[in-house]
Amino acid sequence: MYHRLAVRVKGSAEEWCEHEAGFGGARTGLYAPGALILYAALGSSRYLVTGPMAATAALSAATVADLVPGGDNRFAAVTAGLALTTGLAALVAGLLRLGFLANFISEPVLKGFIVGLALTIIVGQVPRLLGISKGSGNFFEQAWHVVTHLGDTKGLTLLVGGASLAVILGLRRSAPGVPGSLVAVALGIAAVKALDPDVAIVGPIDSGLPTLGLPDVGWHDVGALAAGGIGVMLVGFAEGRGAAKNYAAREHQEIDANRELLGLGGANLASTLSSGMVVNGSLSKTAVNASAGARTQLAGLVVAALTIVTLLALTGLFEDLPEATLAAVVIAAVIELVDVPALLALYRTYTRRLGTEYGWVARPDFIAAVTALLGVTVFDTLPGLFIGIAASLLLLVYRASRPYVAVLGKTAGVDGHYRDLARHPDALTTAGVVVLRIESGLYFANADTVRRQILQAAGADETHAVVLDAETTPFIDVSAAQMLTDLDQELQSRGVHLLIARDVGQFRDVLQHAPGDTHLPSGYATIADAVTAGDRLDRT
Repeated sequence: MYHRLAVRVKGSAEEWCEHEAGFGGARTGLYAPGALILYAALGSSRYLVTGPMAATAALSAATVADLVPGGDNRFAAVTAGLALTTGLAALVAGLLRLGFLANFISEPVLKGFIVGLALTIIVGQVPRLLGISKGSGNFFEQAWHVVTHLGDTKGLTLLVGGASLAVILGLRRSAPGVPGSLVAVALGIAAVKALDPDVAIVGPIDSGLPTLGLPDVGWHDVGALAAGGIGVMLVGFAEGRGAAKNYAAREHQEIDANRELLGLGGANLASTLSSGMVVNGSLSKTAVNASAGARTQLAGLVVAALTIVTLLALTGLFEDLPEATLAAVVIAAVIELVDVPALLALYRTYTRRLGTEYGWVARPDFIAAVTALLGVTVFDTLPGLFIGIAASLLLLVYRASRPYVAVLGKTAGVDGHYRDLARHPDALTTAGVVVLRIESGLYFANADTVRRQILQAAGADETHAVVLDAETTPFIDVSAAQMLTDLDQELQSRGVHLLIARDVGQFRDVLQHAPGDTHLPSGYATIADAVTAGDRLDRT
């Protein structure tokens, strides 16, 4: 059976993606009970469900098609071999505790990635809901295909799909305790059996368990699949972790990235042993699982047991399931993941002051999220993920290279504190002494920018001392320490003293031990002490 599915691909990632979208395909997706069991044992999410997914299925087909023609007898074996290399890569990464690399994928990037992936899943299911042909290409090309082929919509198919979608969404709102997807599936099958309407159905599903054992591939095949396996692992890990974090956040739970890697690795090894394909944490399956009321991985074990029972005895029940109903189940499951309010909240994280300081990058999280979303919908899953990560890191570096340097004044009263004059214009300054606060770490990328801002502030008439409040500068590197030394010498040539107050441990350690003469006046416990010292130095 698996080989028959593989031959259908004929080297086309789009065809495979269409077949595996949503539930992972009616046939191949049933070959994943072992993946469900091992993820439940090794993973950290209570909700995540593993199985073949459209994104990794497409990458799998494209990777294998580069090595083996679609009609070749070895296509299925090499596909299982790719699952083996993906599983091994994930296990090694988990054992080496490389899950920290996931920290470089920011929450906004994950949000944009999930929204883009959900939109891609939905646009792939709409043709089945309407009874029209499915287009190829990216999200926008597929959406345009749907728009231009609306005239081909089959009324009966739309009626079945629309009714199924209405049942699921209606029960979700009016009776959330009722499994709407199960009701819609049961009604769809019953309608086909009773009325025999002219709608596309899932069709024959072979019964029986898959052959167990390692795929018939050699070490040279494994080596050739290594790069593709790592790429598929990254996409599967990002998608699964994103789905897991999305649902864990609702229950205030934590996701362990290293355990997620181990769970992904174990699930793919189990899939390999059952003649399966690459699996990963599934956005749509997890959405259905959560909407059905699942709260622990016991649900995954129950699904695994029921899958085995289904393979042995119940496959015939699902042969009459309308594809429009299946599409409605998937759309209803992922539509709530198109989290537009979250994107709008990122857009609203903005002030005029931020806009003045950073210009068009004053909304870095929103830009990163939209970049990831567009990357997925335009360039596909793996490129979209890396585009989002790259945009997020570039925005971080850009903002870090332009730190905000506040000019401080002392608020009125005996216990007055030094505040940013831009926010507290009533704060008082000391004649001849400029107090500055660098709201960032100091390192090679922003050293020149900070130097220019300090020189600009020290250029005011009658300025004889500049005090740096270093409490908000958690670290400094050698390049920045040398910059402060050179700056001190330049200011002294103008008759201006540079003093450092409230420097924290790491800042102080590097400043004192960096190469060259970096012994600047520092160690002042308060800004007021440094201001007083600046006045005293001027008088002497």
